[in-house]
Amino acid sequence: MLKMGDKAPAFKLPSDSGEVVSLSDFKGKTVVLYFYPKDMTPGCTTEACDFRDRVQKFKNKKTFILGISRDSVERHAKFKEKYELNFPLLSDENGKTCEAYGVWKEKSLYGRKFMGIERTTFVIGGNGKIIDVVNKVKVNGHADDILEKV
Repeated sequence: MLKMGDKAPAFKLPSDSGEVVSLSDFKGKTVVLYFYPKDMTPGCTTEACDFRDRVQKFKNKKTFILGISRDSVERHAKFKEKYELNFPLLSDENGKTCEAYGVWKEKSLYGRKFMGIERTTFVIGGNGKIIDVVNKVKVNGHADDILEKV
């Protein structure tokens, strides 16, 4: 698992708009990179909307928000439009970025085990190093907690 001080793994992923976004696009800027399980689900919607509602506060701190899940670009576009999200959602359909960041894990629900994204947020500094990691994110209040850290 990645930890504070580690170099954040590079990535190039398609966004909800079809553009390719890479971590290097944000060199010199702080990035909040949050991994979430699935578009259109209650927890993921709450988390995305909380970040949406605070985007200007993050921008005031010269910080950019990027959301990543394994959903398709098309599904991201629908999610973004439905909830008027104002930051890029990146599609990691093959899961390589999720694996590089250590968020693809065995999960359990009602006794059933399966692989999925463990909700995790990384704050990455302008030098490409990880400033903070929040594992097993609790959605309520999370965006405010991250805002205080940047």
